[in-house]
Amino acid sequence: MPRHVLVTGGAGYIGSHACKALSRAGFVPVTFDNLSTGWREAVRFGPLEVGDLGDPARLAQVFDRWRPVAVMHFAALSLVGDSMRDPAGYWRANVLGALNLAEAAVNAGCLDFVLSSTCATYGDQDGVVLTEETPQAPINAYGGSKRAIEDILRDFGASHGLRSVIFRYFNVAGADPEGEVGECHRPETHLIPLLLDAIAGLRPALTVYGSDYATPDGTCIRDYVHVADLVEAHVLGLNWLLEGRGSRVFCLGTGRGFSVREVIEAARAVTNRSVPVVEGDRRPGDATRLVCGSARAVEELGWRPGRSTLRAMIADAWRWHQTGGYER
Repeated sequence: MPRHVLVTGGAGYIGSHACKALSRAGFVPVTFDNLSTGWREAVRFGPLEVGDLGDPARLAQVFDRWRPVAVMHFAALSLVGDSMRDPAGYWRANVLGALNLAEAAVNAGCLDFVLSSTCATYGDQDGVVLTEETPQAPINAYGGSKRAIEDILRDFGASHGLRSVIFRYFNVAGADPEGEVGECHRPETHLIPLLLDAIAGLRPALTVYGSDYATPDGTCIRDYVHVADLVEAHVLGLNWLLEGRGSRVFCLGTGRGFSVREVIEAARAVTNRSVPVVEGDRRPGDATRLVCGSARAVEELGWRPGRSTLRAMIADAWRWHQTGGYER
């Protein structure tokens, strides 16, 4: 009998990769997506149910039709700057949407829930390696809304027996090594695809925001995880729940991160092309170094982030970029 997993945001960047990983692991991913930022073309590994998390009746229909064994929740508004300009929109979409989803899952007897959360729940934790025990103190509506979702899952666990695995991480990069799905945002805000656009001549140059930080090369350091490694952790987390091992939080990161200049140099080496760069001023609120560890995920889940090197992430992203993505 097929084991269906409801994947919210399954038409998006990370969600579509998760659907492929789930399919490979023997599950049938059922994508639930309103297609506001996702791509219909990315839904290749299971059925698509178009709907919005703000519609409880539609959620109930989907749960009743597919009877999923678990939920994997990626759908969210996720731009920090936008969340500062429109906090109401972020709290409404992210928190109310997750509340509707958790209620629908409980009502359907689907009590295993994997949440794609964020290290933005920690707030400004500059220069430390974040762990699951680091105090959470979000400083924007995006991080605050994600922490609220974590609280919802905790409360639903206490009252309704909902079991959850929560993953916190920073930046995700790369693409499916086999080229079936990849990263395609409109507008694009992520460093590596912006960099590749500049190399390909699709934008004038990449702006480096600040070169006087207290780092070896003066640019900010951020943690990156390859999308294939990230979604593999989510499948491991799903199996953790299905084996009855209970609720758990895991951080996913390299523990060291990469500077903006390191990313630029790696892109030059991988593509064998020059990188047009202009120097800009620091952006308000940018921290010097943000990284997190993954010791618990490695030890308890057996997670092995083997593709989370700059060369692999950029090479896979460049290969996808050259196809033209979903707009080809």
